[in-house]
Amino acid sequence: MKKILLIATGGTIASHSSSKGLSPQIAAEGLLKCVPEVLEFCQPSAIQIYNIDSTNVTPEHWIKLAETIRDNYDAYDGFVVCHGTDTMSYTAAMISYMVQHSPKPIVFTGSQQPIDKEDTDGRINLRDSFLYATSEAASDVVIVFQGKVIAGTRAKKIRTKSFNAFTSVDFPNLAAIRDGRVIQYITTPKQAAPEFYLELNGKVGLLTLTPGAKGEILDAYFAHYDAVVLSGYGTGGIPDSDYYGFYETIQGWEKKGKTLVVTTQVQQEGSDMNVYQVGRGFKNRFDLLESYTMTYESIITKLMWILAQVRDDDSVRELFYRCVNYDLIG
Repeated sequence: MKKILLIATGGTIASHSSSKGLSPQIAAEGLLKCVPEVLEFCQPSAIQIYNIDSTNVTPEHWIKLAETIRDNYDAYDGFVVCHGTDTMSYTAAMISYMVQHSPKPIVFTGSQQPIDKEDTDGRINLRDSFLYATSEAASDVVIVFQGKVIAGTRAKKIRTKSFNAFTSVDFPNLAAIRDGRVIQYITTPKQAAPEFYLELNGKVGLLTLTPGAKGEILDAYFAHYDAVVLSGYGTGGIPDSDYYGFYETIQGWEKKGKTLVVTTQVQQEGSDMNVYQVGRGFKNRFDLLESYTMTYESIITKLMWILAQVRDDDSVRELFYRCVNYDLIG
């Protein structure tokens, strides 16, 4: 039987109720005891690397997680990471960049209810995750939740309380888990070995445009961050009237070597800045990057990975448009 390592990080699945609300308290071995049936098809082990609400996750936590996977990689056939749902999409995307092309599966899961509650979704999600981690077709970074297997860079949390919390944005689910069986839809070619990256640049910010928000706000973001993701309207439109002043702001910071990525606030179908004047004018004038169908989570984490490796414009552009774990499609 395959050896699978459970890496516990906290989240709702590991939480107990208190007078202050839910907080992670159940340790890794306690989670494993809640799914004794996995002993029938794998040899599980467990390790606790931190026990936090995922709202508190930082780049340092991501580095610790990637280091743990690296240090245990040769000893196990796959990994299951228990994580809070609120930032799971960010962490799954980030580990997609920090542990690239893994021939062994790295499976993220969690739950909307603590695992020791009678009506929890935690036990089935954890059991399904171990099952998928033993599948011969499984590889790379995925999220397993409510029977869906989603590529680590395509996932987004779309519901705050319902068990069906995650969707795959603009890309099919890789597989489904039904009645104890893995139904594989898309098989990722396996590489010989993973590539590990353990340095990040956390100075990446996301600014979502709202009517009336002027260029001074973007100016403040550029003053603090090395890269800014500007979330525009529709297909990636940015206000171009004199009232807003975005041309002047972007021009000034481009000369100082800052990176600008333009995306869209619309969840489905991505950006296309060439459609309207309010997009095309900025794209023609500036050396900006366009996200197309990348999710917020993959854009932000990919930039944190890229800016820790390179800083010159050409290299940043080359890495940004290099497809990793289905983050760029179409």
